[in-house]
Amino acid sequence: MVKIGYKLMSEEHGPAELVCNAKRAEEAGFDFAAISDHFFPWLAEQGHAPFAWSVLGAIAHGTRRMGLMTAVTCPIMRYHPAIIAQAAATMGVLSGDRFTLALGAGERLNEHVVGAGWPGVAERHERLEEAVDIIQGLLTGKMTNFRGEHFRLDHAKLFDRPRRKPEVVLAAGGPDAAKLAADKADGLIVTEAKKELVGAYDSAGGSGPRYAEIALCCAPTEAEGRKTAHRYFRWSLSGWPVLAELPTEEAFAAASEQVSVDAVGKAVSCGPAPEHHLEAIEKYTAVGCDHIILNQIGPDQDYFFELAEMKILPALRGKKAA
Repeated sequence: MVKIGYKLMSEEHGPAELVCNAKRAEEAGFDFAAISDHFFPWLAEQGHAPFAWSVLGAIAHGTRRMGLMTAVTCPIMRYHPAIIAQAAATMGVLSGDRFTLALGAGERLNEHVVGAGWPGVAERHERLEEAVDIIQGLLTGKMTNFRGEHFRLDHAKLFDRPRRKPEVVLAAGGPDAAKLAADKADGLIVTEAKKELVGAYDSAGGSGPRYAEIALCCAPTEAEGRKTAHRYFRWSLSGWPVLAELPTEEAFAAASEQVSVDAVGKAVSCGPAPEHHLEAIEKYTAVGCDHIILNQIGPDQDYFFELAEMKILPALRGKKAA
């Protein structure tokens, strides 16, 4: 059955608000919540970038049933993978085995802050592969030392591990990354409804959950939703080849300056009609995604929760992915 998640957009909400939003999502009936892990917002208008792991700890204490996850954490520059393994294990303990770790190759926007430069795509993928090996090895208790091209591990051990190893899922923007998810991770996460991504994961032997993140802007009118989505989400239309490379929120503002309200409205489901939002979700379940993360754009989360609780979640209950 399809499980429905709520996106904790740390670029748009402060830490206390994120905790409140997570509690509201649990009350509304969401199956899990996924938090972004950023050092910067994409745009200055978004206005926030709290430390995701501190927020996750507070949410673990403030919720009881709902699963929690990152979406996604980059373990190749800003964090050493051993630190992420420790953080994931601690979250598994604090949440009572409700935590999932989602990883990706990251963006220059967040990783450049440590002053180590920003490597090319090939090196980033090499780093990610090594990082996944280290994280999985530490979480299972089977690795203490590692010597790779990019990372070292010296006599490492996690003393606080949960009863169940947290699942590690991997973000994929192309078939090679999807195959890596099948080979080294416990699941897949995508942001585009491309059948070839899920197909590559399946053909490589992937059998875990298939996550997808979908941006919506539920609002009293379509025009209001489009305006809000444009203000806070126009950065996303550049596509990942651009999103991964720009260094600052000012650069994203410049890159998205010519993006129109209509262009954002065509890319994002906006307005009060639940059937439009359900159509956007159907594109992902149709290609085999079975864990859907809904990202309500903008400050009005109350309207979204009401629409989700009354219309969207009931329509999705019992639905199966293709």
